[in-house]
Amino acid sequence: MTVKQIRAFLAVAQTLSFVQACERLHLSQPALSLAIKSLEEKLGGPLFSRTTRSVRLTPEGEALLPLARRLIADWDNAQNELQQRFRLDRGRVTVAAIPSFAGNVLPSILKAFRTNHPGISVKIQDVINEQVTDMVQVGEVELGLAFEPHAVSGLHFTPLYTDRFMAVVPGDSPLATARHVRWEQLLEEPFIALQRPSAVRYMLEDALMALNRPLPVELESHQLTTVARMVASGLGVSVVPSFCMTQMEALGGRCLPLRDPAVERPIGVLQQPGHELSVAARALFETLREERWF
Repeated sequence: MTVKQIRAFLAVAQTLSFVQACERLHLSQPALSLAIKSLEEKLGGPLFSRTTRSVRLTPEGEALLPLARRLIADWDNAQNELQQRFRLDRGRVTVAAIPSFAGNVLPSILKAFRTNHPGISVKIQDVINEQVTDMVQVGEVELGLAFEPHAVSGLHFTPLYTDRFMAVVPGDSPLATARHVRWEQLLEEPFIALQRPSAVRYMLEDALMALNRPLPVELESHQLTTVARMVASGLGVSVVPSFCMTQMEALGGRCLPLRDPAVERPIGVLQQPGHELSVAARALFETLREERWF
């Protein structure tokens, strides 16, 4: 049973005339008759009672009529929705992003995206770096925004840029007026860090291995906002990704380039290899690559 056959049945049922149904569907009489005959053979019996003067629905044709109307309405609605999705008039994208990126970078990107595609809704899951990887792997989200994963993740990674981490010190610290700060200087102060399993925490610990030093954490929190406020209050210093600089300084910290060693890591888009993205997700992916937000 095809959509063409159902449309042919409805045209004849509504006009009770094969001639008028042909005009409505722009079909020849033989083509329309063949469509009706094929439908009747598929269903197992006649749907119309035909004489030389009239066309009437059989009881089975009467029973099919409301069902056929619903089938065509559902088909037209589905076709319309998919056409809107392909035109980017509507759709939905699910994204997982590390909180520092989601809170500091993503809003401006989404503003540009929504300006061009106001009918696309975007669901953001702001979770730690490891959870971003997990959610992309199991297909819970289409795109992930995180630091470059280890090769064993099996995910495809498209780098957006390489983030060089910044030192954050209190505004009244002697270090606040410097052009840059070295790790040795920074570690003379109490250090405030994000709690494990933060990827930022692990990256800082790995960087200090080059100095044969542990990360001497005296205060820690799950939230960057809390870290920033503790630094601004004079409780210590910290190190954060550079895209957090605006947030850190708005909350009262002072951000400085960090050296000896510098800490940097690519950040970008994660997706399942070989997995076809939705049209909406592809559009967001292109916006992420095109927007100059760094």
